[in-house]
Amino acid sequence: MEHVFANSYGLPFVGTYTPPPCTFNRVSMNFTVATQGRQFDRLGIMYLGDIEVFRTSTAEPTPNGIVWTYVKEMEQFNALWKTDQKIIFDLPNIVNDIYTGPLSTTVTATFFTVPDSPPAADTILPLSTKASAAQTGSAFIVPGDNASLSYTFPQNVERAVVSLSACGQQAEEFWYTNVFSSDTNAFESTVGTLSGFSPFREIQLLIDGQLAGVSWPFPIIFTGGIAPGLWRPIVGIDAFDLRQHEIDITPWLPILCDGVEHTFEIRVAGLDDDGRGHASLSETVGSYWLVTGTIFLFLDREGSITTGSLPKIIATAPAIEASSVVTTDASGSNETLTYTTSVSRHIRVTSTLKTSTGSRPASWLQDLGYRNDNVLSSQGLAQVTVQTTHGADNASSGYANIYAFPLTVNSSFHTFPGDGFAIDARIDRGLVYDVYGPSVFPSGLQNLHKFDVTEPSENAPDSVVQTVKLPSSIPPLQASLLSTTQTGSAQYRSTKALSYSFGTTTQDYEFQGGTMDPADAPIELYRRHVKAVNSSVVEDKETLAGKTVPVPARLAGGHNAESLAALGASSVRSILGRGPGRAKGGYASSVGSAGRDR
Repeated sequence: MEHVFANSYGLPFVGTYTPPPCTFNRVSMNFTVATQGRQFDRLGIMYLGDIEVFRTSTAEPTPNGIVWTYVKEMEQFNALWKTDQKIIFDLPNIVNDIYTGPLSTTVTATFFTVPDSPPAADTILPLSTKASAAQTGSAFIVPGDNASLSYTFPQNVERAVVSLSACGQQAEEFWYTNVFSSDTNAFESTVGTLSGFSPFREIQLLIDGQLAGVSWPFPIIFTGGIAPGLWRPIVGIDAFDLRQHEIDITPWLPILCDGVEHTFEIRVAGLDDDGRGHASLSETVGSYWLVTGTIFLFLDREGSITTGSLPKIIATAPAIEASSVVTTDASGSNETLTYTTSVSRHIRVTSTLKTSTGSRPASWLQDLGYRNDNVLSSQGLAQVTVQTTHGADNASSGYANIYAFPLTVNSSFHTFPGDGFAIDARIDRGLVYDVYGPSVFPSGLQNLHKFDVTEPSENAPDSVVQTVKLPSSIPPLQASLLSTTQTGSAQYRSTKALSYSFGTTTQDYEFQGGTMDPADAPIELYRRHVKAVNSSVVEDKETLAGKTVPVPARLAGGHNAESLAALGASSVRSILGRGPGRAKGGYASSVGSAGRDR
C-alpha cells in the first residue's frame, strides 16, 4: 500500500492482496508514515476482509516534518495471508487551512520461512460489522451497535481463542479519569458536566449470553493526550500498536462443535452507582468505544468430532467498593471531589474435551484486581489519577498471561486574561506483560535461541552490521517477559498570538526471555533507555543480549505552535478529558458528531 490520507473521513484505502508465489510461515509487516505541518493523532485500523489485523495511531507532526516506521509480526493471520484478500486501511484525517498535515503511508510485507515455527490457526473468523463489501471498516461502535454475531463451528476444533480489540474515544478516551455518574455535575458552574460511569471499564465476551471471559483495558494515551509535549518524539506505550487481549474458549468446544449456530457478543461495561457508596456493573457506558474480535480456530484431524462435558462456569459478579466525597469552600461552592474505586473478579470455565487424541481437561481461569484513586480540586481545574490494574490469565493449553498497568496522571489548567490558558501535566506509567506458552500472537521469541540477533546497519557506525550472538547455553525460551515505564512532565501555553508545548519524557524498556519453570532466571534479550527534552532525544542507550550497541544521532525536533481551535477542542477540559471531547477518527459520523477529540 502506498497511500496519502488527506480528507479521508469515510474514505479508507481499499486494495487487493494476492499471496506471493512461495511457501512461508512468517509474515513481517512494515508501516511507515511521513507527515509535516499541523495535524493530530489519528486512529487507524487495518483489515484483511472483515478481520482487524492492526490498530494504530499517528504521531503529531512538527513544522519540519517527521517520519516513523513500525514493524509488526503478522504470522498469526497466516490462514488469511495464504488466500486472496481485500485490504482496508481506515485512517480518517482532515486537511485544510488549519489541519495542514496529510499522512503519507506505506505498508509492505515480507514473507519467509523459519524452522520449528509454532502452528498458526487453521480458520479465522471476524467478530465485527463485516462491512468490507461496502468498502469500509468493520469496527463496532459501542454503545450503539449490537456487537454480536452467530457462527456454526467446524466440528473438529481442538483449540479456540478469541482476541478482543477495544479503545475508548470521545467521552471514553480518558475513561480512567471519569467520575461516578452521580457526580457528573459536581463542577457544573466551573468546568461543566463531567464524563461518568466511573473510571472502571470491562470488555466482556459472551457466548450464548454467558460470560466467557473479560479484558480490563490498558489505559492508552495517544500522542495528543494529557499534554502534547509529553509525546515528542517518544510516543505513549502501545500507541503505535494497540494490543489485543486473548480469551481461551477451548472449554466451550463440547458445545460449540455440536453443528449448530452459537452467538458471540462483545460488551463494554462501566459502573452504575447510587450516590451512596454502592456500585454495580453498568449496561452501557459513555460514547464511545471501537471494538472488534477475532476467533482463532485450531483444527483436529479431518473427520473427527470434538465432544465432551458441558462447560462449568463460575463467574459471579465482581466485588466492587466505591466511595466519593465532595468538599465545599466558604461560599458553599464545590471545591474538591475525591473518589475511590476498587474492583476484583475471578472467572473459572472448565470442561472435559474429547478429541481424536483422547480425553483431556480444558480450562480458562482469570484473576483480576483494580484500584483507582482520583482527586479533582480547584473546582475541577486540577486532577490527580492513581490507578493500578493487574491480572493473571491461565489456560489448560499452557498459555498464561501475567500483567500489570500502573498509571499516575497529574494535570491542571488555569486561564489568563484575554482567553489565554496553560496546562501543566505529569505522568508516571508502566506496562508489565509476561506471556508463557502458546500465545496466538507472536511473542518475540520465535526461534530466537537458534539465531543471531543483528543490529540493522543503519543503526551502526559506518554502516557496519553489528551481530550479537546469544550464548549457546541459553535453553529454548518459552516465556516472553516485557516491562516498560514512562515518566514525564509537560506544559502547554496558549495565547491569542501563539501556542506551544514543551516537556521532558523518559522511557525504559526491558525484554527478557524465560522458560516455563519460574525457578529459572530470565535471560535479558533487549534493553533501552531514552530521554527526550523539548522534542529532542538527549539520551539513548540500547543493549542486545547484554551488549551495548550504538544508536545514530538524531535531529532535534521543533515546537509545534497551535491555537485552541487548531487543537480541535471546544474547551480546555476536552483536551484533558474532563468532559465530552470530539471524535478521533472518521467514526464520528456514525454517532452524530464531527471533528476531533480534545
